[in-house]
Amino acid sequence: MEESSKRPDPIHKPPESPATKFSFPRLLLWFDQSSRVKTLISWSLFFLLAIIVPMISHFVLICSDCDYKLHRPYDALVQLSLSIFAGISFVSLSDWSKRYGIRKFLFLHKLKDVSDKVRTGYEAEIQRSMKPLAIFVLPSLTLQAIYRIWWYASGSNQIPYFINPTLSHVLACTLQLSSWLYRTSLFIIACLVYQVVCHLQILRLDEFARCFASEITDFSATLAEHLKIHRELKIVSHRFRRFIVLSLFFVTATQFMALLTTIRASVPFHVYEVGELALCSISLVSGLFICLKSATTMTHKAQSVTSIATKWNVCASLDTFDDLDNGETPKYPTSRQHFQILSRRRDVSRSSDDDEDGEGDSDLDSSTIHPIYARAISFQKRQALVTYLENNKAGITVYGFLVDKTWLRMIFSIELALLLWLLKKTIVNIT
Repeated sequence: MEESSKRPDPIHKPPESPATKFSFPRLLLWFDQSSRVKTLISWSLFFLLAIIVPMISHFVLICSDCDYKLHRPYDALVQLSLSIFAGISFVSLSDWSKRYGIRKFLFLHKLKDVSDKVRTGYEAEIQRSMKPLAIFVLPSLTLQAIYRIWWYASGSNQIPYFINPTLSHVLACTLQLSSWLYRTSLFIIACLVYQVVCHLQILRLDEFARCFASEITDFSATLAEHLKIHRELKIVSHRFRRFIVLSLFFVTATQFMALLTTIRASVPFHVYEVGELALCSISLVSGLFICLKSATTMTHKAQSVTSIATKWNVCASLDTFDDLDNGETPKYPTSRQHFQILSRRRDVSRSSDDDEDGEGDSDLDSSTIHPIYARAISFQKRQALVTYLENNKAGITVYGFLVDKTWLRMIFSIELALLLWLLKKTIVNIT
């Protein structure tokens, strides 16, 4: 018995730790600054690929005397935008890693307190994070590689070089592509970290919502679980609020600058000149959309709990008085009465379910009808729980402002309008 008590938790065993066995958290090890050597390597790589290479690319390889097809009038805006977001992401990831550690920052140390379903779902989400990273980064890198190869091949005799033109151009092209990959990946990784952390809280809310579909025997435990989730949502909001605000501000500013630059009459406009700017804008808006969508989904899930609890309380209160026997209220419905209750509710919800098939929110779908077990606790306790949920709305906040679907619609409509305007000018000039 004593040996079993000393047996280490498998979640905390170093060989099987999620922070080491998953491929996505391994990427965060590039920002690990737990020692001086790691700090030096991390910052040196950042200065090389996010500052030095872009400066050389713009000031040395600008090729202003080359053929007009090789001109890059929007290169300054592209390099500055990517470097700014790389700086924001790198400083944020480094600060999070140094202050909390990868395990604590990703809430991996909390997995011992959750159910197996939540743990399995969270680990699967971490594993899947490499897929959206490849989806958002590789296409832009491929197009950038095609453009760079064409640019060096077309201007091999005009582009500045050092000693040997072929080796110099190959090295410069490799460094430029590495810089592009590094900077875009930094921003997307930071956004995906935010998505992963939000997904854990969504899984926990899904688990919490299931208590309303089963018999609640411990009212205090139910309330304590929601308080714990509410506290972790505040922690997530506090850790990411600066990153969200800076990303929103600079993405909007970059989009406006790109739009104002491209509509100037004095600047020549061709697809091979503005292509980099379009790729940069798509990458930045995509990262911002990941953050906003994760935050609004989290807020929507948290607010759905209040709707489910209210429905749970109302249905339990009404069903208590559905059938009266000699003036006494039955504590529990009979099997026949329970079947009738569920049949009536199923008929009510079936009409809407037929029209909205596949659009539910799993366990947080307030239109889903569950068996009523609310009579296990008194009406006063049910009403107290509903009142608490109504007056303590959980969700992701940014400096006190709740990030909900209204935020998403407003911000994304502005960013999408600016992006589509830029893409429209790009696509029109292809021909």
